Amino acid sequence: MWDQRLVRLAVLQQLRAVYGIKVKGGRGHCDRKRQESAAAETGGKVFGVPFNALPHSVVPEYGHIPSFLVDACTSLQEHIHTEGLFRKSGSVIRLKALKNKLDHGEGCLLSAPPCDIAGLLKQFFRELPKPILPADLHEALFKAQQLGTEEKTKATLLLSCLMGDHTVKVLRYFFNFLRNVALRSSENKMDSSNLAVIFAPNLLQTSEGHEKMSSNTEKKLRLQAAGVYQILSWKRYLLCWVWMASVLPHLWKALKKVNVKLLVNIRENEDKV
Repeated sequence: MWDQRLVRLAVLQQLRAVYGIKVKGGRGHCDRKRQESAAAETGGKVFGVPFNALPHSVVPEYGHIPSFLVDACTSLQEHIHTEGLFRKSGSVIRLKALKNKLDHGEGCLLSAPPCDIAGLLKQFFRELPKPILPADLHEALFKAQQLGTEEKTKATLLLSCLMGDHTVKVLRYFFNFLRNVALRSSENKMDSSNLAVIFAPNLLQTSEGHEKMSSNTEKKLRLQAAGVYQILSWKRYLLCWVWMASVLPHLWKALKKVNVKLLVNIRENEDKV
């Protein structure tokens, strides 16, 4: 396959030269990969452990996705019309009990209320050892959302190419689920903006931890989540990734010379996806 270091270098060069976006920490993806591959056995726990240490299910078109995420989204799909889904809080006592059962390998989602499952899903992302959207991309994602509509889309696509393969698969799966939720917003009152506000603190963890976020931090998180959700959940992101996966290694030298112009000029073609 292609030299991933060359891909990363070309993407970083394009982001800086065209959009004025610098990505902090040039080894974020590699470090994250090493941390996950070195994760110790977690005794079947679901919450607070790296993705690779979790049981996985094979989902057509997406690959290996954490089983809890698949089970939770599948269960919520049956209640996707529920008003205030993800906004209304579940019972704290029930959530604690459900979490304990899941961490001990017990299946309990089928009989759980939808608001409790939604609460568990948010907690699952919030308690990951590392945020699913890499911390070294947070500031760059925020800057990308300040650009014009077309430039914002292209810059965010390029930033998504700096994420790990497994992260990409999980995000595609989850964002597609959120898209289905938003499509029923006339019933559940949860459009893409509302979902972005809800999931911003969970998908984009900050150094402020569980303390109350400042208004500036909260604004940044909302902008980041809204932009990433609206772009990555649609088919143009899939087109970008499929194109990358199909390029032969010898083409990357030419690709570097044109500063990834082929990549950023890809257009969505709904009829062919």
